[in-house]
Amino acid sequence: MPTVNRTVIDLSHFNAVTSWVQIKEAGVMGVIHKATEGMSYIDDHYDQAKAGALAAGLLWGAYHFGNSSNVDSQIANFLHETGIDDKTLYALDWEDEPNGRTMSLPQARAFLTLLEQRTGRKGVLYSGNTAKQALGNTHDLFFGSHRLWLAQYTTNPTTQASWSAPWLWQYSDGVNGPQPRGCPGVSGEVDTNSWAGTDQELIDQWAGVKSAPTLPTVDITVESDISVAVRVHAGKNVVIE
Repeated sequence: MPTVNRTVIDLSHFNAVTSWVQIKEAGVMGVIHKATEGMSYIDDHYDQAKAGALAAGLLWGAYHFGNSSNVDSQIANFLHETGIDDKTLYALDWEDEPNGRTMSLPQARAFLTLLEQRTGRKGVLYSGNTAKQALGNTHDLFFGSHRLWLAQYTTNPTTQASWSAPWLWQYSDGVNGPQPRGCPGVSGEVDTNSWAGTDQELIDQWAGVKSAPTLPTVDITVESDISVAVRVHAGKNVVIE
């Protein structure tokens, strides 16, 4: 069994925070809070929780609960609520929707693509069985390039073939999974997450790495009918064929 290191909690309007200071004193470094769901739902605890967490010196993250509705509208709803900055962790919650409106594989791909385009960083993908069932045994390079926040309440978590290991492991929902369950400063059941690295590594990796800009390939045709393709890579190398 991996060593459980309760370093991150995730919250929504279902959770009642009694003390952000106690949360931090319990060893928690970061909080990921539900911001939105679908095309229009906004978690009414999000703004107040963000203010309290940041005041206590905690890292802040936001997640969107995806469903099968229009992806462009879901992205707009999410980023309108969260805003865009270089310190927030942005995550897609891809799990089975209780009413059968589960986000499809192409929709999850589209959401993450738009999220990167609009924030400049790759988002985190939260999932468990939904991703495993949708991807099967496929080693998907697109999904594998995103950090996996794995939901699995067991002593031996396993990832889908696209990842060698989870970036973050949600090991308990407050009822199931290994100890410690729950968290001081939050009443009742709370989702808890284990981080396998150092505190500094979590700080450094939290918001994600800024995406490199995509530079175009320029085709130039000269009078001698020779096609010259100029490819510029990161402003350094020029290849002429």
